[in-house]
Amino acid sequence: MKQTAITKRLAGLGGAKWEVYLKAKELVAEGHDIVEMTIGEPDVAAPSELIEAGVQSLRNGRTTYSNGRGEAGLRAALAEHYSNQTGQLISDNQVLCFPGTQTALFAVLMGVAEAGCEVLIGDPMYATYEGVVRASGADVVPVPLRPENGFRISARDIAERITPRTSAILLTTPHNPTGSILTRADIEEIGALALEHDLWIISDEVYAELVFDGAEFVSPLSDPKLAERVIVVSSVSKSHAAPGFRSGWCIGPEAFTDALLPFSETMLFGNQPFIADMTELAIREGSSVAAGMASRYAARAERLYERLSAETKLKVHRPQAGMFAMIEVSATGMNGDEYALHLLERGKVAVMPGSSFGDTVGNWVRVALTVDEESFAAALDRITAHAKSLEVELT
Repeated sequence: MKQTAITKRLAGLGGAKWEVYLKAKELVAEGHDIVEMTIGEPDVAAPSELIEAGVQSLRNGRTTYSNGRGEAGLRAALAEHYSNQTGQLISDNQVLCFPGTQTALFAVLMGVAEAGCEVLIGDPMYATYEGVVRASGADVVPVPLRPENGFRISARDIAERITPRTSAILLTTPHNPTGSILTRADIEEIGALALEHDLWIISDEVYAELVFDGAEFVSPLSDPKLAERVIVVSSVSKSHAAPGFRSGWCIGPEAFTDALLPFSETMLFGNQPFIADMTELAIREGSSVAAGMASRYAARAERLYERLSAETKLKVHRPQAGMFAMIEVSATGMNGDEYALHLLERGKVAVMPGSSFGDTVGNWVRVALTVDEESFAAALDRITAHAKSLEVELT
């Protein structure tokens, strides 16, 4: 039977990137003692007040069809939130609601790119980015994120890769997997390129509320010069420890959201009213768990840095936000893929190889900071002991 071009474009994406994760799951199921540090699952439950709001909304009969843009109350809450955050006047007509950031990003890419286009994305990148770009028919153009620049995307590196086919720059700030945050100067320089070449800027800001002390988050949406070309995507998945809610949104120029509305309606026709009610409460009341998560993840990242720097030849990049830290492993004589499998089999710790996120970090691995304290302490001991054993083997 014939298959469509989109299935061919997406063939091969996904499965191989999760080899270590899937193998770790198999080992755990067989009874092996594995510390799983692959996926960034929040280390707390979703706030009880959101659960209660959802239950009450269900009891109130909020199970009908939604508005194609999303529920009015949630859109108003988001417009107010982003107006306060950015200092710009954001209207509720600039908001479209989706089931999670992933769906929002998929829809937005369908609205800004197509066959013959190119989308510039920092490498390393979140594992699904290549898929959402290729689904549109466009090509991904990786822009290397350099460790010496703190893994922040450089306007100079972007400029070298802009062609007449370029339609958009996809930014992630704070960044997954590295935890870097774009500075105001970074955004100004990237914005100048977008203005010069008439490009869209898509900003994935799902980690914006998990910023560590001493770091500052700035959204491209804050720059009035970029108002007609910035589209923000986000959700409550990370900020409210609620990835299972599947509740996200995009914020963009009204002309863009108006144009994208028919696609959104064709795809899903708004979000679920009872989940919209939960999300509206989350946005209006703020998160009761984000500060605690950010504090714990920052402390774990610092412990990881201090322990491995003092006792091994592994190099830890200190994140500024988010749920992950990156470790450079070339001193072991292995690349990230080899090291991740060796650590799983010999050290009993599961981490993600850097190659799952791009070519730039082939000698790195990503470590989730979201495991409980006891498991994190065990992981530090195991990673350290494993690294020391490798040093002995190399001598």
